[in-house]
Amino acid sequence: MATKYIFVTGGVTSSLGKGIISASLAKLLQARGYSVTIQKFDPYINIDPGTLNPYEHGECYVTEDGAETDLDLGHYERFLNVATSQANNVTTGRIYYNVIMQEREGAYLGKTVQVVPHITDEIKRRMLLLGESGEFDIVITEIGGCVGDIESLPFIEAVRQLRWELGVNETCVIHLTLLPYLKAAGELKTKPTQHSVRDLSEAGVQPDILVCRSEHPIPADLRKKIALFCNVKQNSVIESIDAETIYDVPLLMRKEKLDERVITKLKLMHKADPNLDTWKEFLGRLKNPTSEVNIALVGKYVELPDAYKSIIESFVHAGSANECKVNIKWFQSENITDENVAGLLQSMDGVLVAPGFGERGFKGKLEAIRFVRENNIPFMGICLGMQCAAVEFARNVLGLQGAASTEMDPETPHPVIDMMEDQKQITQMGGTMRLGAYTCELKRGSKAYSIYGKSKISERHRHRYEFNNKYLQAFEEAGMHATGINPDTGLVEVIELQNHPWFVAAQYHPELKSTVLNPHPLFVKFVKAAINYAKSK
Repeated sequence: MATKYIFVTGGVTSSLGKGIISASLAKLLQARGYSVTIQKFDPYINIDPGTLNPYEHGECYVTEDGAETDLDLGHYERFLNVATSQANNVTTGRIYYNVIMQEREGAYLGKTVQVVPHITDEIKRRMLLLGESGEFDIVITEIGGCVGDIESLPFIEAVRQLRWELGVNETCVIHLTLLPYLKAAGELKTKPTQHSVRDLSEAGVQPDILVCRSEHPIPADLRKKIALFCNVKQNSVIESIDAETIYDVPLLMRKEKLDERVITKLKLMHKADPNLDTWKEFLGRLKNPTSEVNIALVGKYVELPDAYKSIIESFVHAGSANECKVNIKWFQSENITDENVAGLLQSMDGVLVAPGFGERGFKGKLEAIRFVRENNIPFMGICLGMQCAAVEFARNVLGLQGAASTEMDPETPHPVIDMMEDQKQITQMGGTMRLGAYTCELKRGSKAYSIYGKSKISERHRHRYEFNNKYLQAFEEAGMHATGINPDTGLVEVIELQNHPWFVAAQYHPELKSTVLNPHPLFVKFVKAAINYAKSK
């Protein structure tokens, strides 16, 4: 069977949840036995989100092969339990970069390089790339931004061309739109949707299915009106009502028969009905918790929870695994001081110090770690959180005054966290990172080993600075053990504190590998430790 292509566009406003709808549809098709992947095309000109401030675009999600990508790829992996790669996220910047590099190499033989056909050809090539691998029955392509945006036009044009080239039953366009509810009038309004579909049609693309986001159920007469004005069948106007959790959306879309509409449009063979038993079990545990814990998330981007999207979802997965409701309490690390730390954190059942870059909020993270270390509160550190745990220990236990990371203090007399020698020569931003999956060996008998239940693991990284092994012996003698080591470089990956109920910090990002079907063991055991701590109070 030739690969079929589904395109998901959005209109009226951004942040409607194209990523969740794409992931939910993919989950339903996967549950029917199809091999599915999802890719995200972003209209911004950055080459990748690696250099974007998290306040701009939420977290930067890192794939196994070390690509810095859009946070929607995290949704794809969490829903499908299948790893994505560099090929699953493409930006306008990457498209133009590729075309410009080819032009410099003389690939266009002196021709004038234009948006059509050169840019659109490159977009189409990337749209078809995963389908040509032979691994997938269906490729879902999510087009970022809003229809009508100037940046999105080349992508919509590429979709128009592909629909024409591939044939009528090889592609399906799903347009996600908003039906705003006007309180004063007491009704849902269809006009923004009509305008959005008109904009898409003017660009030469007629949607096959409309998914309408709404806060209220959409009555049959309104569906009929939308179908009439927008040239779609009435049963292809799909209601997407606000859900209690994003993990409800596949079941809601199943109820609305979104997967059936797609299968009919693409003339796919009807395989078995979707098997969603494990998904429903996960939701059952999630919605019927037997215990509850409060976990502090100490970070510098807490005003925008999307900056920590994968961590939040990892707690959802771990909460379900423990039949526990995890309440995340947000703490801006800049606001934590020696004077107020006890008042802020003493009621918490666990504290996670989050990843990040730069000096802002560094001192507050150290204060939080000192407090949990001295008061035996379960602690987990991720990336910069692990580096902060090392600096705090060096200062307050080993008595190394001025100990720091050279990221925060290049002149520190005790660089317990430092950049590797071979990275110091690199000047380009993004070029000095340890990115993607690396192996780690865990010491038998350690807490990390008992958490994972095996000695060899692979985890994803995104950082520049490393633990300085010159200080390792002093740390171990004082009770802070390096229990996870990269076998190729000898770099420290996991540290844990002896004589503490649960104090584990990792240089890598465990949150990037947690999925609905495979909750990450570090988060599962951390939540378990928080439950035990809450009971002991």
